[in-house]
Amino acid sequence: MSLELRVGNRFRLGQKIGAGSFGEIFRGTNIQTGETVAIKLEQAKTRHPQLAFEARFYRILNAGGGVVGIPNILFYGVEGEFNVMVMDLLGPSLEDLFSFCDRKLSLKTTLMLAEQMIARIEFVHSKSVIHRDMKPGQFLDGHREEGAPRLRR
Repeated sequence: MSLELRVGNRFRLGQKIGAGSFGEIFRGTNIQTGETVAIKLEQAKTRHPQLAFEARFYRILNAGGGVVGIPNILFYGVEGEFNVMVMDLLGPSLEDLFSFCDRKLSLKTTLMLAEQMIARIEFVHSKSVIHRDMKPGQFLDGHREEGAPRLRR
């Protein structure tokens, strides 16, 4: 019998898929819908908590409905020793895709990506938000809107 870890009674914690400067990222499942999600965990007693800020960042950007290219926050709260944020699972970063293509992109692909990235940056700025950490690793491809890079904070 295996132990099933749950978050917010709606999500099942799965395999670890990454780690950042302030926590770990896991693949998860929405128990009600079967949808695959990303679950970020951060120690609740960390000296400089970032997850609440990140959840607020995405909620500001998504105010008024889902926005193409910006992940939805499905849950934020404290579970035991962890601050937890559940969000849409994002695809590979622009940096990952660039590496996958042997660091060569056609002019057409570059222009299409640039147009989408500029649109995302303009949208973020229209909400009076400044990102401050813009780089290829922060733009992620998404599952719902294929080909639309998403912005990661």
